[in-house]
Amino acid sequence: MYRKLLEHEDAELLIRHYIEAYNAFDIEGMLSVLHPDVVFRNIVGNEVSVETKGLQSFRGLAEKAAALFSTRLQTILELREMNGRIEADIDYTGVLASDLPDGAKAGDTIRLQGRSIFTIRDGKLSLIEDYS
Repeated sequence: MYRKLLEHEDAELLIRHYIEAYNAFDIEGMLSVLHPDVVFRNIVGNEVSVETKGLQSFRGLAEKAAALFSTRLQTILELREMNGRIEADIDYTGVLASDLPDGAKAGDTIRLQGRSIFTIRDGKLSLIEDYS
């Protein structure tokens, strides 16, 4: 039990570092806690809207996403371990830096609540799935 708790604490530190770097637009900081073979998926409803595999693909997506927002803030509401994965309930607020094709305008605030799932391999985040 003690070992499991320690592993969970390490996982929580990785996740918190990743989210703090995300909020600060620190792409290098985000990448520093990711496994080289990281898989990222954004899932809206039951559809995968974006998927990347590997650090370079993730970097490209992170750079594009950072350019869309002037500010952004993910807040962890709750973390729990489920079947070897860590689930995080997330509150998200972002202010758009530019107009989007769907009609959202620069300066608009986006607010979402969602869930992220993380797995860890070799001491790094190896899977990130964002659900909204």
